[in-house]
Amino acid sequence: MPDSTSLAIITGTSSGIGAAVARLLLAREWTVIGLSRRPVDFGTSRYRHVDVDLGDITALRDAAYGHILPAIGRRCMRIALVNNAAATWTMAPLEDVDPEGFTGLLAVNLVAPVFLMGMVVRAAPDIPLRIVNVSTGAAVQPFPGIGEYGSSKAALRLASMTFAAEMTSPERPGGARRELAVLSYQPGVVDTPMQVTARAPRPHNRIFIDFFEQGLLVPPEAPAAEIVAFLESDRGEPFSERRYGG
Repeated sequence: MPDSTSLAIITGTSSGIGAAVARLLLAREWTVIGLSRRPVDFGTSRYRHVDVDLGDITALRDAAYGHILPAIGRRCMRIALVNNAAATWTMAPLEDVDPEGFTGLLAVNLVAPVFLMGMVVRAAPDIPLRIVNVSTGAAVQPFPGIGEYGSSKAALRLASMTFAAEMTSPERPGGARRELAVLSYQPGVVDTPMQVTARAPRPHNRIFIDFFEQGLLVPPEAPAAEIVAFLESDRGEPFSERRYGG
């Protein structure tokens, strides 16, 4: 894979927003490492696919140290991390939550993104770094029926804030981390496989059916463009949050 001065690590590149962000960055001459369970080919040697289940933390650690760290070299002038992949599990009411399944969802939606943030910032202490943690409106307000998903994203939102606060703290070993910006991004109601799952017959699915029937779904390329604009920006607060179109 040829080197580029800009490197992006993106989870969930096999479909939806992750695939759209990868395509846009590749068109802008970025090198992209994509992590997902399903293979994908974007037709360019600047894309490297890593086949990994983010819920398997041991496999994720091996993939990170085997594929991501070697790519973070001296030629990198900018690094981006987009934590896009997410699990929804069964979308059952919280009273019916299966603890084993919920644990697996938290591994994908919370533990994996936090691990990747820490790994990248340690590997690139002096390189400008932009991190996007894809969030949801369900992280800031309750939506019945997606409590597992919303709770995990609420936790990631707070982890994003805490990570930025720690990175910029004068008490951080080695001093405050410069050239770091973390965005918690709500992409809106996007036309992805997750929305298809949300419309399936189950309790509390009416709101998602209404989104579809009223034509409110936006194509993944729309929020992807806003994510890419942030990744290529030169200045930014250590932590910020934004909604699509806002």
